[in-house]
Formats: sequence, C-alpha cells, structure tokens
Amino acid sequence: MIERIVIIDNVDPVSFYGVNNSNMQLIRNLFPKLRMAARGSVIKVIGDDCETAEFEKKIKQLEEYCTRYNKLTEDVILDIVKGHNPRELKNDDVIIYGVNGKPISGRTPNQQLLVETFNSNDLTFALGPAGTGKTYVAIALAVRALKNREARKIILSRPAVEAGEKLGFLPGDMKDKIDPYLQPLYDALEDMIPAVKLKEYMETKVIQIAPLAFMRGRTLNDAVIVLDEAQNTTTHQIKMFLTRLGMNAKMIITGDATQVDLPRSTQSGLIQALKILKGVPGIGRVEFGKKDIVRHALVQRIVEAYERYDNELSAVEKPGNNGDRPCHGSV
Repeated sequence: MIERIVIIDNVDPVSFYGVNNSNMQLIRNLFPKLRMAARGSVIKVIGDDCETAEFEKKIKQLEEYCTRYNKLTEDVILDIVKGHNPRELKNDDVIIYGVNGKPISGRTPNQQLLVETFNSNDLTFALGPAGTGKTYVAIALAVRALKNREARKIILSRPAVEAGEKLGFLPGDMKDKIDPYLQPLYDALEDMIPAVKLKEYMETKVIQIAPLAFMRGRTLNDAVIVLDEAQNTTTHQIKMFLTRLGMNAKMIITGDATQVDLPRSTQSGLIQALKILKGVPGIGRVEFGKKDIVRHALVQRIVEAYERYDNELSAVEKPGNNGDRPCHGSV
C-alpha cells in the first residue's frame, strides 16, 4: 500500500469536484479499492501502486478536460475512467469555454476578424461603438492565451477618466475609488473564469487590473495586455502605454472615437496614434460598426439616433451656414 498525492492546479476545484462533491463521489465509486481524500487542489489516494498510478492518470485526463471546457459532467467522468473518448463539444469559432461551459466565440464577422487579427499581429486596435463586444472578445483572447500557456499573465487597464462624475467624491481609499472604473473588466473575467480560480489569479498577480497611470515604468513580458476605453487617453499616455510592450507579449487596444470624455482642449491619444501608426507592420486594426452590436436591440437604435444628431450638428456648424443650432438635448 502506498500513498500518492495528485495535484489539480490548472482547474477550479469547485468545477472539478462538482456540486456537493458529486463528481468526487462518483470517482470514489469507480475506484472502490482505493481510499482517497480531497482538499482544495490536492487529492491524496492510498492503495496498490498500479491502481494509484492509473487513478492519477485518469485524474489528469479529467483535469485536462475540465480546464478546456470549464465543466465536468457524470458522462465525461464515466467515459474517461472507462477508457473511452469523451464526446467533444462543438468547437467552431469558439475562443474559450466560460463559466459552466458556456462557449464564447466571435458572434459577428468583425468579432471573428478581431480573433484572426490578434493571432497574426502583436498589436491590435479594435475600434467601434458601444455594445459591439470589443472588450469582451479582447479579454476572451487574453484568457485563452493564459489557459494555453501562450502567456504567463494578463494585464488589463483603463484610463480613470470621469464621464461627468468626480473621482475624489467617491468613498474609500485609492483602490475603492478606482475599482468602479474597472468594473467592466471584472464583469468579463467573471464570465470566463470560475470565481475561486479568478480570486487565485488576482491574488498571485497572474491577472492584474490597474488604471493606466500605474503602467509607467513597466516592461510587460510574456503577457497579453488590454487597454480599454483608449479614446480617453492623452497623447502622452497612449505613447507611454504602447512602449510598455515587452518580449513574447501581445497588446489589444479598444476604443470608440465618438465617446471621448476628455476636456475639449485635450486631443485623444487614440485618434493621434491611429494616424501615426497607420501602415506600420505588425499592427492590426479592426473597425466595428452598428451591425456588430450584440447588446439589447435598443442599443443599436440609440447609436443610430446619436449619429443622426451629430451629422445634423456638423451640417449646421459648417462655415457659411447660419442655421439655428439644434437643441443640445434633442435626439
């Protein structure tokens, strides 16, 4: 009789063990001659050398499946333990499988184009209106690179620019003040990584979420770096950020040039960067449109209404046109 220790460090224990340890109970029933105890990511098993070795092999196969699909079902456990190949889930255009096995894929042609552009470039700009999935797909690509060991960490950043609010009036310390600005990034991650695993990644700094100001002086190697809401960067900020790119690293920059929250006298760094970097090898660019909006159908109509308003405003403000300026609040 020997004791063998099996570590399942690549998977979320909650997903692996199942609700109320139902998966672990099934595994116990399938290996009746072994005694086992599981705590966190460690499984201790006692029994014959050959049987414990076979147990470890099957656990690793189950771990690999659970890591890939973010779920483990009774049928899959039975197939793998009995030596059968488990049924493969449909993998067409799937970037990753999120929490509870939810497939996350490019839902529109431009979202799929963003995946392809990211694969073939080290720096990718994703531009377009709200609701087109730019940030969501970008973070999914970063999580995929982490799971496939193509990157050792994910860096997510946003400029902490108010859209009418004042940062100083928010309660709490600096982290408490900044976190609301980064919440969309947390929301996407919570869709893709089980809570226990996400907490571990955050605590060990495998996943780092920080305001743009905290990027200065860093060189980001072996990472996927995502800058969200880049239209709210100044020209100096975006240059600083772009030059953080290190070895074996990829960068995705998302933004919407129609939603600049900077003071009117400040030029958007994103708009300037797109002009300066046009045609530079290794830089990809994907432009999303209204047809890519995947939120509530009303969002697309809202975007179209604001576009009409902006066009009317531009026509009135043309030199030589003395027509009345439309009311600022009209839609």
